[in-house]
Parts: sequence; C-alpha cells; structure tokens
Amino acid sequence: MFNDKQLQIMGTAEDLFAQKGFDGTSVRDIAEAAGVNIAMISYYFGSKDKLMQALFETRTANVRMRVESLLKDERLEPLEKMYVLIDDYVERAFKNQQFYKIMICEQVMEKQSLVTDLMKELKLKNAETISLLIQNGEERGVFRKGVDVVLMMQTMIGTISHAFINKKFYRAFHHLEHLDDTSFHQTLKQKISDHIKYIFKALLTYEAS
Repeated sequence: MFNDKQLQIMGTAEDLFAQKGFDGTSVRDIAEAAGVNIAMISYYFGSKDKLMQALFETRTANVRMRVESLLKDERLEPLEKMYVLIDDYVERAFKNQQFYKIMICEQVMEKQSLVTDLMKELKLKNAETISLLIQNGEERGVFRKGVDVVLMMQTMIGTISHAFINKKFYRAFHHLEHLDDTSFHQTLKQKISDHIKYIFKALLTYEAS
C-alpha cells in the first residue's frame, strides 16, 4: 500500500507524463509540481522508472484476480462474464484517462521504452487470463473455437483509444453539445461498452454464423 505522499507524487507524475511524455518529464519536474524535493522521490521510489512502475501497477491491478473470480462464478454464463470484463475495462479507462493517455502516446511513438515493456507484459498476462475465460466458454459449447484472443483484445483497446482521441468529433456528429462533460462521458462510456459487447458476441458465439 502507498501512503498519501506517495500517492500525491504518483498523481503529479501521471499528469506530467500525460502532458509531456515519459521521456519529456524529469524527476525535477515532478518534484517541483508536487511540492516535494528530489530526495523524497528518490527515497520513496528510487528512480523515475520505478515511479512509473509503481503508477503502472496501481492503475492495472486486479485484472487477473477479476478473471479468476469470474471463472469460479457459476451464476454467470460465459458471455455474461465477458460483458463484466468489458464494463470493467471501459470503466477503468474512463476513470484513469490521464494514465490511458500515457499508454496511447507511448505506443503511438513506436519506440522501445519502459512503458512499452510494461504494456507488453500486461497485455500478455491479460491475454493469457482472458484465454482461460474463453476456453471455459468453449468447453461448455457456448463459444466457437479458434477465436484470436489478441485481435479481439486489440479491437476493444483500439475502439476505446479512438473514442478518446475523437470524442469531440463524436460529440459534434451526434449533436451532444447540450450535455455537460459528466453526462457526455457517461453517454459515451455506455455507447462504447454496448458497441464492444456487440462485437465480442459476434466473435465468440455461433449467433453470427
């Protein structure tokens, strides 16, 4: 668990990484914005890389535990379990928009970095755990065999990413300027979730045959 001062530093670093990029942000920048000295950041985290790792772990925690919990839940059908995961993923993305912006920007730059390495590791873990959920659906005869898990996950992540990048266009096209930001984000979040669920149902089940 992190204490209040560590969380404050991590939150400040997250804002700066989203604005200036990971490489474009120095430990001095973080210290000045957080109102602490560099020695405190060094004491708590050791380095900027370690600070990024701590932030990453905080923002991406519990995904594996969530899947394992769903696997054991006999009350839900396999497709309902996928829907729960989709809602969770979309909710986290909207809740942690600054962090999600960092992930998008670092990947678009297509360079090897600490962030891309962390993302690759997370994607592998997520794909492995979600594969277990899909396998469970296959064994029950609900899901079709041979679904490409990686492409399916990229479809979800890509949909959310482009929705974030183009949310002003979406708002204008659908004439949603009358909504305040909170209402608009809630509407967009629901639209994205419903859209991804529709695609996943087509990919996973026999209903699209």
